[in-house]
Amino acid sequence: MSVTDKAQRPLRDLRISVTDRCNFRCRYCMPAEIFGANYAFLPREEILRFGEIEMIARSLVSVGVRKLRLTGGEPLMRRDLDVLIRRLATIEGVDDVAMTTNGSLLTANAQKLAEAGLHRVTVSLDALDNAIFGKMNGVGAKADRVIEGVDAALAAGLGVKINTVVQKGINESELLPLAQFAHERNISIRYIEFMDTGNTNGWKHEQVVPSLKVLEKLQEHFSLEPVTNVAIGETAKRYHVEGHDGFEVGFISSVSKPFCRDCNRMRLSADGHLYTCLFAHSGYDIKTPLREGETHQQLVSRVSMLWRARDDRYSELRSEGMAPIAKKEMSYLGG
Repeated sequence: MSVTDKAQRPLRDLRISVTDRCNFRCRYCMPAEIFGANYAFLPREEILRFGEIEMIARSLVSVGVRKLRLTGGEPLMRRDLDVLIRRLATIEGVDDVAMTTNGSLLTANAQKLAEAGLHRVTVSLDALDNAIFGKMNGVGAKADRVIEGVDAALAAGLGVKINTVVQKGINESELLPLAQFAHERNISIRYIEFMDTGNTNGWKHEQVVPSLKVLEKLQEHFSLEPVTNVAIGETAKRYHVEGHDGFEVGFISSVSKPFCRDCNRMRLSADGHLYTCLFAHSGYDIKTPLREGETHQQLVSRVSMLWRARDDRYSELRSEGMAPIAKKEMSYLGG
């Protein structure tokens, strides 16, 4: 069975937040002045158990989901994450099991994650310079540790992609070095416009560097050609360099070029709520009926109805000056 909404967009991608905790306090989603040492994270009993995550994932796969991505917070702060990956990788119909991570814990975990069935990792890396990187992550962590994690993931046979949030006046000097870093390792890099995720990152439109500006800068050093075979639902405008099959540059332009109408993603929060938009104010409680004994088929009916009824277009409304103010934090929803 294939589920589509009113605009006939198929549901294909489930982002699963396995924890709301993170060992960084990045300016982008968990600024240190808000998420400090005294911040009240979710109690353990409120977090979905692995069996519950698997059951929800199976329900969503049965209505069209083909990609599962583990997020957080920092997913590697969830104990025994490889056990969950092993369970998700065995679900019939799943084509891709991936993870978004800050990379700081990858060196110790990459091999067992690969052995459990993880296919790819997307590593958040906003700078190679340790001082700039420390400013971006909010705790003074060094880029060296993340770079070690990237190399460990490659050695373990995992696919690797770099995500870089671009913020005017902070890390613009790092954009070319990061592209060269990806080129040397023959991996992909995505530049993401600084977005107003949540309500605490102090977003201002003048802090956004439009993707076109980044592309122009990179084209001075690389012969970038647009990728033409793009599937519906892809969020990035991608470019490749002839003769370099692994190296690819992409741009996620939620601010300058919204792509709401092609979105095919649903998000599952760590405490068991489904969200149909990264910028959503409220979600749909799936944990309560699950813990009350709801069957697989009943879950399927619930998520089918939720997807068909969706009408999210936050980024378009932002462009029109009509976007709602209150939103869930990105650390809660996952990237």
